[in-house]
Amino acid sequence: MGNQVFQHQPEYWSMTIEQSGWLTRDKSNLDEWVFAPPFFCPNVFEYIHQQLKTVRYEPKVSARALKGKNQTPIKGVKNMLAVSSAKGGVGKSSVTVNLATALAKAGAKVGILDADIYGPSIPLLLGLEGRQPDSNDGKTMEPLVAHNVYANSIGFLQPPEEAAIWRGPMASKALMQLLAETNWPDLDYLLIDMPPGTGDIQLTMAQQMPVTASLVVTTPQALSLRDAHKGISMFYHVDVPVLGIIENMSYYICSSCGHRHRLFGEQGAEMLSEATKLPLLAKLPFDQNVNLCNEKGNDLQQLDCPSAGIYLSLAEQLSTRLYFNSGERAEPIAVEVL
Repeated sequence: MGNQVFQHQPEYWSMTIEQSGWLTRDKSNLDEWVFAPPFFCPNVFEYIHQQLKTVRYEPKVSARALKGKNQTPIKGVKNMLAVSSAKGGVGKSSVTVNLATALAKAGAKVGILDADIYGPSIPLLLGLEGRQPDSNDGKTMEPLVAHNVYANSIGFLQPPEEAAIWRGPMASKALMQLLAETNWPDLDYLLIDMPPGTGDIQLTMAQQMPVTASLVVTTPQALSLRDAHKGISMFYHVDVPVLGIIENMSYYICSSCGHRHRLFGEQGAEMLSEATKLPLLAKLPFDQNVNLCNEKGNDLQQLDCPSAGIYLSLAEQLSTRLYFNSGERAEPIAVEVL
């Protein structure tokens, strides 16, 4: 993965892994070991494999609850991640859904809250249009499930052709109810599909909800980059960490010659990354497979295509960065030699 978080001394890892319980005997074959960390760490596995030889690598993406601000936590939710763009039309909802299914494939328990009250996209993208959440007590809702991802959206509560003609405070209140009145199961990640802009709903989400961190989606276009920069500034002002930048629609690979065409220009996200000192986590291409999955509500991770691999790599980076930001990792044991 080439992630800098793995540049630790092997001795640190050998002691930390002992304490963590990530390395255990294989129950079916006691002569072998299983290395199952809660995030992807191939460099550490390589070190362990050199020591033990007979070891199986079974990483499972999960997350500890990060120490956030003082808002009341949502029952069952370890980490809330806002996926934002500050500009419409950059594919943010598509990124949210495909990242969620990648995290689920990697072993995490994942949910999506559709915070776009005026233009909910999650029902269509998950293939759940026309479905409504059940209520077992008449007061709370059960999230709908598709591709092992739990979801709730205002789009489940109204016909798709009906517009939500609400003022900002009313829309913000509806969002808070949607979050608080959903019986979320124990989730490693709840991804929030944010609406475009930096208005009432964004401020409500950042100030009144226990948002752990955010991701910012942009395209290489100058207009999109400018709005993304504004979105990053908003998160800084409301004290929500930004994990990194995702560039969508980065390039198109010609099916005839294999050449990468930069339809919206190039180096845009790199310049934004440099200006904001945030990592560029992924560059996502134009991909017909993604479009077909989105329109039909299918799971991209069921296809053998490059984009599925890119999203899985993005899930690995996300889980790793969150894990190492938790502040709760095991400390190495100090050994005094007499």
